[in-house]
Amino acid sequence: MQYRKDKVSGNKLSILGLGCMRFSRNMDETERMVLTAIDKGVNYFDTAYIYPNSEETLGTILGKHKKRSSVFIATKLPLIMCKGPGDFDKFFNKELERLQTDYIDYYLMHMITDTAQWEAFRSWGIEQWIDGKKREGKIRQSGFSFHGSRGEFLKLLEARAWDFCQIQYNYSDENYQAGKEGLKAAAAKGIPVIIMEPLLGGKLAAGLPKEAVKIFAQTDSTLTPAAWGLRWLWNQEEVTCILSGMSTVTQMEENIQSAESFRLLTDAELAAYKEVVGVFNSAYKIHCTGCNYCMPCPKGINIPGCFAAYNSSFVQGFITGMQQYFTNTAAVSKNPYSPRLCVECGKCESHCPQHLPIRKALKQVAGRMESPPVRFGLSIARKFF
Repeated sequence: MQYRKDKVSGNKLSILGLGCMRFSRNMDETERMVLTAIDKGVNYFDTAYIYPNSEETLGTILGKHKKRSSVFIATKLPLIMCKGPGDFDKFFNKELERLQTDYIDYYLMHMITDTAQWEAFRSWGIEQWIDGKKREGKIRQSGFSFHGSRGEFLKLLEARAWDFCQIQYNYSDENYQAGKEGLKAAAAKGIPVIIMEPLLGGKLAAGLPKEAVKIFAQTDSTLTPAAWGLRWLWNQEEVTCILSGMSTVTQMEENIQSAESFRLLTDAELAAYKEVVGVFNSAYKIHCTGCNYCMPCPKGINIPGCFAAYNSSFVQGFITGMQQYFTNTAAVSKNPYSPRLCVECGKCESHCPQHLPIRKALKQVAGRMESPPVRFGLSIARKFF
Protein backbone atom coordinates (compact mmCIF):
# COMPACT_ATOMS: atom_id res chain seq x y z
CA MET A 1 0.00 0.00 0.00
CA GLN A 2 1.16 3.51 -0.73
CA TYR A 3 0.64 6.31 1.78
CA ARG A 4 0.50 10.11 1.83
CA LYS A 5 1.21 12.26 4.84
CA ASP A 6 -1.39 14.29 6.67
CA LYS A 7 0.76 17.37 7.29
CA VAL A 8 -1.45 18.58 10.14
CA SER A 9 -1.34 15.49 12.34
CA GLY A 10 1.66 13.70 10.89
CA ASN A 11 -0.45 10.60 10.22
CA LYS A 12 0.33 8.53 7.15
CA LEU A 13 -2.93 7.78 5.39
CA SER A 14 -3.38 5.00 2.84
CA ILE A 15 -4.06 6.49 -0.59
CA LEU A 16 -7.10 4.18 -0.75
CA GLY A 17 -9.70 4.51 1.97
CA LEU A 18 -12.80 2.41 2.55
CA GLY A 19 -16.03 4.34 2.13
CA CYS A 20 -18.53 2.52 4.33
CA MET A 21 -21.79 3.97 2.99
CA ARG A 22 -22.39 1.05 0.63
CA PHE A 23 -21.50 -1.84 2.93
CA SER A 24 -22.91 -5.18 1.79
CA ARG A 25 -25.95 -6.44 3.70
CA ASN A 26 -24.06 -9.71 4.07
CA MET A 27 -22.22 -9.33 7.39
CA ASP A 28 -19.78 -12.14 6.64
CA GLU A 29 -18.82 -10.54 3.31
CA THR A 30 -18.42 -7.13 4.95
CA GLU A 31 -16.28 -8.61 7.72
CA ARG A 32 -13.99 -10.31 5.19
CA MET A 33 -13.75 -7.08 3.23
CA VAL A 34 -12.83 -4.93 6.25
CA LEU A 35 -10.24 -7.43 7.48
CA THR A 36 -8.78 -7.82 3.98
CA ALA A 37 -8.48 -4.05 3.72
CA ILE A 38 -6.64 -3.78 7.04
CA ASP A 39 -4.38 -6.72 6.19
CA LYS A 40 -3.44 -5.05 2.89
CA GLY A 41 -2.64 -1.72 4.52
CA VAL A 42 -5.84 0.31 4.15
CA ASN A 43 -6.04 2.43 7.30
CA TYR A 44 -8.71 5.09 6.62
CA PHE A 45 -12.35 4.07 7.14
CA ASP A 46 -15.11 6.59 6.44
CA THR A 47 -18.63 6.24 7.82
CA ALA A 48 -21.42 8.55 9.03
CA TYR A 49 -24.32 8.71 11.46
CA ILE A 50 -26.86 8.63 8.64
CA TYR A 51 -25.39 5.66 6.74
CA PRO A 52 -27.76 2.78 7.63
CA ASN A 53 -26.05 0.31 10.03
CA SER A 54 -22.63 1.46 8.86
CA GLU A 55 -21.20 2.71 12.15
CA GLU A 56 -22.54 -0.29 14.07
CA THR A 57 -21.14 -2.74 11.51
CA LEU A 58 -17.69 -1.15 11.44
CA GLY A 59 -17.56 -0.88 15.23
CA THR A 60 -18.61 -4.50 15.68
CA ILE A 61 -15.96 -5.82 13.28
CA LEU A 62 -13.15 -3.70 14.70
CA GLY A 63 -14.13 -4.58 18.25
CA LYS A 64 -14.46 -8.30 17.58
CA HIS A 65 -11.00 -8.51 16.01
CA LYS A 66 -9.37 -5.87 18.24
CA LYS A 67 -8.39 -3.74 15.24
CA ARG A 68 -9.46 -0.30 16.51
CA SER A 69 -5.88 0.88 17.01
CA SER A 70 -4.91 -0.31 13.51
CA VAL A 71 -7.12 2.19 11.68
CA PHE A 72 -8.22 5.81 11.49
CA ILE A 73 -12.00 6.16 11.82
CA ALA A 74 -13.72 9.07 10.11
CA THR A 75 -17.35 9.76 10.87
CA LYS A 76 -19.65 12.76 10.71
CA LEU A 77 -21.97 14.97 12.75
CA PRO A 78 -25.37 14.99 10.95
CA LEU A 79 -25.88 18.74 10.83
CA ILE A 80 -29.19 18.43 8.95
CA MET A 81 -30.60 16.52 11.93
CA CYS A 82 -29.45 18.98 14.60
CA LYS A 83 -32.27 21.08 16.05
CA GLY A 84 -30.16 22.82 18.66
CA PRO A 85 -26.72 22.77 20.35
CA GLY A 86 -27.81 19.98 22.68
CA ASP A 87 -27.91 17.63 19.69
CA PHE A 88 -24.15 17.81 19.17
CA ASP A 89 -23.44 15.62 22.20
CA LYS A 90 -26.48 13.45 21.58
CA PHE A 91 -25.32 12.37 18.13
CA PHE A 92 -21.61 12.26 18.97
CA ASN A 93 -22.10 10.02 22.02
CA LYS A 94 -24.29 7.68 20.01
CA GLU A 95 -21.57 7.43 17.38
CA LEU A 96 -18.96 6.52 20.00
CA GLU A 97 -21.33 3.81 21.24
CA ARG A 98 -21.97 2.43 17.76
CA LEU A 99 -18.29 2.44 16.84
CA GLN A 100 -17.26 0.93 20.19
CA THR A 101 -14.59 3.55 20.73
CA ASP A 102 -13.89 6.53 23.00
CA TYR A 103 -12.44 8.80 20.31
CA ILE A 104 -12.81 9.64 16.62
CA ASP A 105 -9.68 10.17 14.53
CA TYR A 106 -11.25 12.32 11.79
CA TYR A 107 -14.56 13.99 12.63
CA LEU A 108 -16.45 15.86 9.92
CA MET A 109 -19.22 18.40 9.89
CA HIS A 110 -21.43 16.54 7.43
CA MET A 111 -22.66 18.08 4.16
CA ILE A 112 -21.85 21.76 4.57
CA THR A 113 -23.14 23.66 1.53
CA ASP A 114 -22.20 27.29 2.22
CA THR A 115 -20.80 29.72 4.75
CA ALA A 116 -24.28 30.90 5.79
CA GLN A 117 -25.02 27.37 7.02
CA TRP A 118 -21.72 27.25 8.88
CA GLU A 119 -22.34 30.66 10.48
CA ALA A 120 -25.70 29.42 11.76
CA PHE A 121 -24.00 26.54 13.56
CA ARG A 122 -21.28 28.84 14.84
CA SER A 123 -24.01 30.86 16.55
CA TRP A 124 -24.92 27.66 18.37
CA GLY A 125 -21.38 27.31 19.67
CA ILE A 126 -20.25 24.53 17.32
CA GLU A 127 -16.62 25.71 17.31
CA GLN A 128 -16.39 25.76 21.09
CA TRP A 129 -17.94 22.29 21.15
CA ILE A 130 -15.40 20.93 18.63
CA ASP A 131 -12.48 22.53 20.45
CA GLY A 132 -13.69 21.10 23.75
CA LYS A 133 -13.86 17.58 22.31
CA LYS A 134 -10.37 18.01 20.89
CA ARG A 135 -9.00 19.06 24.29
CA GLU A 136 -10.61 15.96 25.80
CA GLY A 137 -9.00 13.79 23.13
CA LYS A 138 -12.37 12.56 21.88
CA ILE A 139 -11.87 14.21 18.49
CA ARG A 140 -8.35 14.05 17.07
CA GLN A 141 -8.83 15.93 13.75
CA SER A 142 -11.83 18.08 12.79
CA GLY A 143 -12.97 18.86 9.26
CA PHE A 144 -15.95 19.08 6.95
CA SER A 145 -17.49 17.38 3.93
CA PHE A 146 -18.59 19.82 1.27
CA HIS A 147 -21.49 19.89 -1.21
CA GLY A 148 -21.79 23.37 -2.64
CA SER A 149 -20.28 25.87 -5.07
CA ARG A 150 -16.57 26.51 -5.51
CA GLY A 151 -16.85 30.08 -4.27
CA GLU A 152 -18.50 28.97 -1.04
CA PHE A 153 -15.86 26.28 -0.55
CA LEU A 154 -13.05 28.82 -0.82
CA LYS A 155 -14.77 31.06 1.75
CA LEU A 156 -15.36 28.13 4.07
CA LEU A 157 -11.67 27.24 3.99
CA GLU A 158 -10.99 30.65 5.55
CA ALA A 159 -13.75 30.38 8.16
CA ARG A 160 -11.77 28.15 10.52
CA ALA A 161 -8.39 26.49 10.95
CA TRP A 162 -9.63 23.14 9.68
CA ASP A 163 -7.55 19.98 10.06
CA PHE A 164 -8.84 18.39 6.82
CA CYS A 165 -11.68 18.47 4.31
CA GLN A 166 -13.60 16.10 2.07
CA ILE A 167 -14.83 16.93 -1.44
CA GLN A 168 -16.48 15.20 -4.38
CA TYR A 169 -14.05 15.03 -7.29
CA ASN A 170 -13.54 12.80 -10.33
CA TYR A 171 -12.47 13.03 -13.95
CA SER A 172 -16.01 13.38 -15.35
CA ASP A 173 -16.10 17.07 -14.34
CA GLU A 174 -13.07 18.54 -12.59
CA ASN A 175 -14.85 21.88 -12.12
CA TYR A 176 -17.86 20.46 -10.24
CA GLN A 177 -18.49 21.81 -6.71
CA ALA A 178 -15.11 22.57 -5.04
CA GLY A 179 -13.35 21.27 -8.16
CA LYS A 180 -9.66 21.40 -8.96
CA GLU A 181 -9.40 25.00 -7.75
CA GLY A 182 -10.80 24.01 -4.37
CA LEU A 183 -8.52 20.98 -4.17
CA LYS A 184 -5.44 23.12 -4.79
CA ALA A 185 -6.59 25.83 -2.37
CA ALA A 186 -7.06 23.32 0.46
CA ALA A 187 -3.71 21.67 -0.24
CA ALA A 188 -2.04 25.10 -0.29
CA LYS A 189 -3.28 25.61 3.27
CA GLY A 190 -1.48 22.40 4.21
CA ILE A 191 -4.58 20.33 5.03
CA PRO A 192 -5.25 16.85 3.68
CA VAL A 193 -8.01 16.48 1.10
CA ILE A 194 -10.14 13.32 1.16
CA ILE A 195 -11.96 12.48 -2.06
CA MET A 196 -15.50 11.07 -2.17
CA GLU A 197 -17.40 9.76 -5.20
CA PRO A 198 -14.19 9.08 -7.18
CA LEU A 199 -16.17 6.83 -9.52
CA LEU A 200 -19.41 8.85 -9.49
CA GLY A 201 -21.40 6.20 -7.67
CA GLY A 202 -19.95 3.44 -9.87
CA LYS A 203 -20.80 5.10 -13.18
CA LEU A 204 -17.12 5.50 -14.03
CA ALA A 205 -16.59 1.80 -13.36
CA ALA A 206 -19.31 -0.69 -14.26
CA GLY A 207 -21.50 1.98 -15.86
CA LEU A 208 -19.01 3.42 -18.33
CA PRO A 209 -20.31 3.51 -21.94
CA LYS A 210 -18.84 0.84 -24.24
CA GLU A 211 -17.16 3.43 -26.45
CA ALA A 212 -15.41 4.91 -23.41
CA VAL A 213 -14.28 1.47 -22.23
CA LYS A 214 -12.84 0.86 -25.69
CA ILE A 215 -10.83 4.10 -25.56
CA PHE A 216 -9.25 3.10 -22.25
CA ALA A 217 -8.58 -0.46 -23.45
CA GLN A 218 -6.80 0.79 -26.57
CA THR A 219 -4.51 2.82 -24.32
CA ASP A 220 -3.84 0.11 -21.70
CA SER A 221 -5.85 -3.11 -21.82
CA THR A 222 -4.56 -4.28 -18.43
CA LEU A 223 -6.51 -1.65 -16.50
CA THR A 224 -10.18 -1.73 -15.53
CA PRO A 225 -12.37 1.39 -15.80
CA ALA A 226 -12.32 1.62 -11.99
CA ALA A 227 -8.52 1.64 -12.00
CA TRP A 228 -8.52 4.44 -14.56
CA GLY A 229 -10.82 6.49 -12.34
CA LEU A 230 -8.66 6.08 -9.25
CA ARG A 231 -5.37 6.66 -11.05
CA TRP A 232 -6.54 10.03 -12.40
CA LEU A 233 -6.97 11.21 -8.82
CA TRP A 234 -3.77 9.74 -7.42
CA ASN A 235 -1.90 11.47 -10.23
CA GLN A 236 -2.59 14.76 -8.39
CA GLU A 237 -0.30 15.27 -5.44
CA GLU A 238 -2.90 17.41 -3.67
CA VAL A 239 -5.12 14.34 -3.22
CA THR A 240 -4.39 12.62 0.10
CA CYS A 241 -6.83 9.71 0.21
CA ILE A 242 -9.57 8.40 -2.09
CA LEU A 243 -12.70 6.85 -0.59
CA SER A 244 -14.05 3.95 -2.59
CA GLY A 245 -17.45 2.56 -1.60
CA MET A 246 -16.51 -1.07 -2.12
CA SER A 247 -19.09 -3.71 -1.21
CA THR A 248 -17.31 -6.98 -2.10
CA VAL A 249 -13.91 -8.52 -1.42
CA THR A 250 -13.33 -8.75 -5.18
CA GLN A 251 -13.80 -4.99 -5.59
CA MET A 252 -11.56 -4.43 -2.60
CA GLU A 253 -8.74 -6.57 -3.94
CA GLU A 254 -8.93 -4.93 -7.38
CA ASN A 255 -8.72 -1.42 -5.92
CA ILE A 256 -5.94 -2.35 -3.53
CA GLN A 257 -3.93 -3.71 -6.45
CA SER A 258 -4.47 -0.38 -8.24
CA ALA A 259 -3.23 1.52 -5.19
CA GLU A 260 -0.17 -0.68 -4.81
CA SER A 261 0.84 -0.41 -8.46
CA PHE A 262 0.06 3.27 -9.03
CA ARG A 263 2.56 5.33 -11.03
CA LEU A 264 2.31 8.76 -12.63
CA LEU A 265 0.27 8.97 -15.82
CA THR A 266 1.77 9.38 -19.28
CA ASP A 267 0.73 12.03 -21.80
CA ALA A 268 -1.07 9.35 -23.85
CA GLU A 269 -3.05 8.25 -20.81
CA LEU A 270 -4.02 11.81 -19.92
CA ALA A 271 -5.24 12.30 -23.50
CA ALA A 272 -7.43 9.18 -23.17
CA TYR A 273 -9.30 10.75 -20.25
CA LYS A 274 -10.27 13.76 -22.38
CA GLU A 275 -11.78 11.49 -25.01
CA VAL A 276 -13.64 9.45 -22.42
CA VAL A 277 -15.10 12.54 -20.73
CA GLY A 278 -16.64 13.60 -24.03
CA VAL A 279 -18.24 10.20 -24.52
CA PHE A 280 -19.41 9.94 -20.92
CA ASN A 281 -21.01 13.37 -20.72
CA SER A 282 -22.92 12.84 -23.95
CA ALA A 283 -24.29 9.50 -22.68
CA TYR A 284 -25.23 10.28 -19.08
CA LYS A 285 -28.05 12.77 -18.93
CA ILE A 286 -28.56 12.90 -15.15
CA HIS A 287 -25.43 12.78 -12.97
CA CYS A 288 -27.04 11.10 -9.96
CA THR A 289 -24.60 9.12 -7.79
CA GLY A 290 -27.27 6.95 -6.17
CA CYS A 291 -26.40 8.15 -2.66
CA ASN A 292 -30.11 7.97 -1.64
CA TYR A 293 -29.99 11.19 0.39
CA CYS A 294 -33.17 12.22 -1.48
CA MET A 295 -35.06 9.25 -0.08
CA PRO A 296 -37.61 8.40 1.11
CA CYS A 297 -39.93 10.21 -1.26
CA PRO A 298 -43.32 11.07 0.34
CA LYS A 299 -45.00 9.51 -2.72
CA GLY A 300 -42.82 6.41 -2.72
CA ILE A 301 -40.97 7.24 -5.95
CA ASN A 302 -37.65 5.44 -6.27
CA ILE A 303 -35.82 8.56 -7.40
CA PRO A 304 -32.28 7.08 -7.80
CA GLY A 305 -33.78 4.01 -9.48
CA CYS A 306 -35.70 6.14 -11.98
CA PHE A 307 -32.57 8.11 -12.85
CA ALA A 308 -30.45 4.94 -13.19
CA ALA A 309 -32.97 3.38 -15.59
CA TYR A 310 -33.25 6.62 -17.58
CA ASN A 311 -29.46 6.82 -17.97
CA SER A 312 -29.27 3.14 -18.89
CA SER A 313 -31.78 3.69 -21.67
CA PHE A 314 -29.15 5.89 -23.36
CA VAL A 315 -25.98 4.05 -22.31
CA GLN A 316 -27.07 0.41 -22.62
CA GLY A 317 -30.09 0.70 -24.91
CA PHE A 318 -33.74 1.55 -24.52
CA ILE A 319 -34.92 -2.01 -23.85
CA THR A 320 -32.38 -2.51 -21.05
CA GLY A 321 -33.37 0.84 -19.57
CA MET A 322 -37.05 -0.04 -19.68
CA GLN A 323 -36.39 -3.38 -17.96
CA GLN A 324 -34.70 -1.53 -15.13
CA TYR A 325 -37.47 1.05 -15.06
CA PHE A 326 -40.20 -1.59 -14.73
CA THR A 327 -38.35 -3.10 -11.77
CA ASN A 328 -37.51 0.17 -10.03
CA THR A 329 -41.03 1.59 -10.29
CA ALA A 330 -43.08 -1.62 -9.94
CA ALA A 331 -44.55 -0.47 -13.26
CA VAL A 332 -46.81 -3.47 -13.85
CA SER A 333 -48.24 -3.58 -10.33
CA LYS A 334 -51.64 -2.21 -9.36
CA ASN A 335 -49.99 0.73 -7.58
CA PRO A 336 -46.81 1.65 -9.48
CA TYR A 337 -44.43 4.27 -8.10
CA SER A 338 -44.28 6.35 -11.24
CA PRO A 339 -42.37 9.66 -11.36
CA ARG A 340 -45.70 11.08 -12.52
CA LEU A 341 -46.77 10.89 -8.86
CA CYS A 342 -44.33 13.71 -7.99
CA VAL A 343 -46.17 16.60 -6.29
CA GLU A 344 -43.08 18.83 -6.53
CA CYS A 345 -42.77 19.28 -2.77
CA GLY A 346 -39.01 19.81 -3.19
CA LYS A 347 -38.01 17.74 -0.16
CA CYS A 348 -35.68 15.63 -2.30
CA GLU A 349 -33.87 18.64 -3.75
CA SER A 350 -33.22 20.12 -0.30
CA HIS A 351 -31.29 16.96 0.62
CA CYS A 352 -29.48 16.30 -2.67
CA PRO A 353 -25.68 16.70 -2.29
CA GLN A 354 -25.41 17.14 -6.07
CA HIS A 355 -28.01 19.94 -6.11
CA LEU A 356 -29.80 18.21 -8.97
CA PRO A 357 -33.07 19.71 -10.26
CA ILE A 358 -34.84 16.49 -9.28
CA ARG A 359 -38.39 17.66 -9.94
CA LYS A 360 -37.51 18.72 -13.47
CA ALA A 361 -35.50 15.54 -14.04
CA LEU A 362 -38.40 13.33 -12.95
CA LYS A 363 -40.53 14.95 -15.65
CA GLN A 364 -37.81 14.10 -18.19
CA VAL A 365 -37.82 10.50 -17.00
CA ALA A 366 -41.60 10.21 -17.22
CA GLY A 367 -41.61 11.74 -20.68
CA ARG A 368 -39.13 9.20 -22.05
CA MET A 369 -39.94 6.09 -20.04
CA GLU A 370 -43.73 6.50 -19.95
CA SER A 371 -44.60 7.68 -23.43
CA PRO A 372 -48.27 7.20 -24.45
CA PRO A 373 -47.60 3.81 -26.15
CA VAL A 374 -45.75 2.56 -23.06
CA ARG A 375 -48.52 3.71 -20.72
CA PHE A 376 -51.09 1.93 -22.86
CA GLY A 377 -49.05 -1.27 -22.78
CA LEU A 378 -48.64 -1.04 -19.01
CA SER A 379 -52.37 -0.54 -18.51
CA ILE A 380 -52.99 -3.81 -20.37
CA ALA A 381 -50.24 -5.65 -18.47
CA ARG A 382 -51.61 -4.59 -15.07
CA LYS A 383 -54.83 -6.43 -15.75
CA PHE A 384 -52.91 -9.68 -15.51
CA PHE A 385 -51.07 -8.91 -12.28
